Amino acid sequence: MANEPGSRPSSGGLSSAINDGMTVDECDSMIQRSLRTPMVKFLKEHLEKSGCNIGTNFIKAVHCDKRVSGGYVRGEGIVVCSNHLNIQDEVNQVVIHELIHAYDDCRAANLDWSDCAHHACSEIRAGHLSGDCHYKRELLRGFVKIRGHEQDCVRRRVMKSVTANPYCSEAAAKDAMEAVWDVCYNDTKPFDRAP
Repeated sequence: MANEPGSRPSSGGLSSAINDGMTVDECDSMIQRSLRTPMVKFLKEHLEKSGCNIGTNFIKAVHCDKRVSGGYVRGEGIVVCSNHLNIQDEVNQVVIHELIHAYDDCRAANLDWSDCAHHACSEIRAGHLSGDCHYKRELLRGFVKIRGHEQDCVRRRVMKSVTANPYCSEAAAKDAMEAVWDVCYNDTKPFDRAP
């Protein structure tokens, strides 16, 4: 989930962390492993091709007070909430999801995170393209549906994220999501098609 500058990260990607997750150092090690995965390498490469230079400190592990897995903040980078994650797959998902937000922010000069439609669009794309809503992940969250699970999941997570935006009421978030759904769900850049 992206945030306007200066706001704290929040995300539709709530984890099911047990205990207190992991330490910042453990999470930093997992972030380093994430950076070697094909999907993360691909997204970083396309961010740089779009003119956004990612320094070595662009993705950092932090201890988060809010119950979120991570966030993207324009001008600051990506934070991964160590205390709400337990395993490498969760860290990879957060990094991928937030890199899609960073890519959207990079390629759209006029993206305004306080605009509910802009925010919803990036959340739709991040939910759809990151694998957040893969059938197995949904099953582990307790959501069982044979058909249409992916779009239902994306919609649920978009609503959770956009309603956390102080500029978006629940009604505004829902209207924004519906207004941009088709265009944003079908926008798979930088991928040729949804992974």
